[in-house]
Amino acid sequence: MLTDEIYRNYISILNEELVPAMGCTEPIAIAYAAAKAREVLGCMPERAEIAVSGNIVKNAKSVVVPHTGGLHGIKAAFAAGIVAGKAERELQVISDVSEQQHGQIRNFAENFPAEIDVPADAEIFDIGIKLFCGGSSAYVRLAGDHTNIVRIERGGKVLFDRPVYSAAKTDRTALNVHDILMFADSVDIDDVREVIGRQINYNMAIAEEGLSGDYGANIGKTILRSYQPDIKTTAKAYAAAGSDARMNGCELPVIINSGSGNQGITCSVPVIVYARNLGLSEDRMYRALCVSNLITVHLKFGIGTLSAYCGVVSAGAGAACGINYLLGGSYSDIAHTLTNALAIDSGIICDGAKASCAAKIATAVESGLLGMSMYESGNEIYAGDGIVKKGVEETIRSVSRLAHNGMRETDREIIKIMLDVK
Repeated sequence: MLTDEIYRNYISILNEELVPAMGCTEPIAIAYAAAKAREVLGCMPERAEIAVSGNIVKNAKSVVVPHTGGLHGIKAAFAAGIVAGKAERELQVISDVSEQQHGQIRNFAENFPAEIDVPADAEIFDIGIKLFCGGSSAYVRLAGDHTNIVRIERGGKVLFDRPVYSAAKTDRTALNVHDILMFADSVDIDDVREVIGRQINYNMAIAEEGLSGDYGANIGKTILRSYQPDIKTTAKAYAAAGSDARMNGCELPVIINSGSGNQGITCSVPVIVYARNLGLSEDRMYRALCVSNLITVHLKFGIGTLSAYCGVVSAGAGAACGINYLLGGSYSDIAHTLTNALAIDSGIICDGAKASCAAKIATAVESGLLGMSMYESGNEIYAGDGIVKKGVEETIRSVSRLAHNGMRETDREIIKIMLDVK
C-alpha cells in the first residue's frame, strides 16, 4: 500500500528533479558560480582563480555554451557568468543575454586573466571561483550538486559555510519500482500537472528544434533519414535531436532529470512520442512520465551525479519502463523490461558532454525498447547472467555498485585521456 508519506515524497522528488536549465548543466554550473562570485565581489573582477574537479573538466571541455557565439569550455562558461549571468536564475543563469553581451563574452573569454586548476582532492562535482578586484576578493564554492553552494567568502571573511552533502533533499532511498508504479496509478494529475506539463512543452520544443536546425552531428535527422520511419525510430530520433540541439549551443531550456538535461530529454521525449503517435490520453501520458522520471531518478541515485557510467543508460531504461506502462504493462512486464535494458547497455562510458551524446541517447532508447520487446516475446536475461541479480531492485543495486565503485578508475583514466595526460 502506498502511504501518504511516500506519495508526498514522490511528488517532492519530481519537483526537486524536474527543473529548467539552459545548456549543458556542468558549464552552466560554472556560469552560476561565477555570477554568484561577481555578485559577492560587488564589481567586475580584474583576475580570477578557477578550481574544478576532473569531472567538471570532462563535461565542460567540448560542449557549446549558449549565448557565446559557439564558444565552449570552462573559460567560456565562466565568461558568460561574469558578463551576463543572473545568479538568482540558477541553472538559467545565462538565459537572458543581449546581442551586445555576446561580443563582450567572447572578448572576456579570450583576454581575461584566469588561472584554471584541477585539485587532486576535489569532490567529484566541485567548482570554486575566486575573483579579485583591487584589494577586494570574493570566493564561491559549489560542490556535490549543480546549485549546491557550500561556501561564500568576501575579503577572506567567511559569509556562508556548510558541509558538501548537507543540503536538505527529499529522501531518495524510498524509491522502488513497485511503489513508483503504485504512485503512477494513484497520483492526482493536478499534483503533477505543472511539473510534468512543463517537461512535455520544453523537451519536445528542443527536440523539434534539433530536427529542424543544423546542430552538431545531426544524429536525430540522420536516424529519420536512415531507417524505416516507425514509432520506435521516431522516438529515438526525437530524443537524439533534443541532445543535438542542447549540446551544440541551442538557447532553448530543457527540463532536467538527476541534474542532466540529456537524461531529462531521454526519459521523457520517447514516452511523449509514443503517447501522441498512439493517440493515448493526456492522463495516461502524465502517469507514464511519472514512471519514466522516477525510475530514472531511482537508477541514478545509487550511481551518483557524475561518473564514468553514461547517465542516459539509466534514462533510456526509464523511458522504456514509461512506454511499457503507457501500453498497459504490469509490474512484472516493467521490472523485466528494466532488467533487460540494464543488462544490454550498462557498459556505455561517459566521456564528457559533446555532440556524440545524441548517438548514445539513441542507443540507450533502442536498448530500452529492445528490453521491452524481449519480454513481450517471452524472453529475458536471467539472474546470474553477468551483473543481473534475482529481482529488479537487486539488479539496480548491482548496477549502482558497478558505476559508483567499479568505474572510479575508469573515470580517472577517461579524464587523463581527454586531457592527454599519460
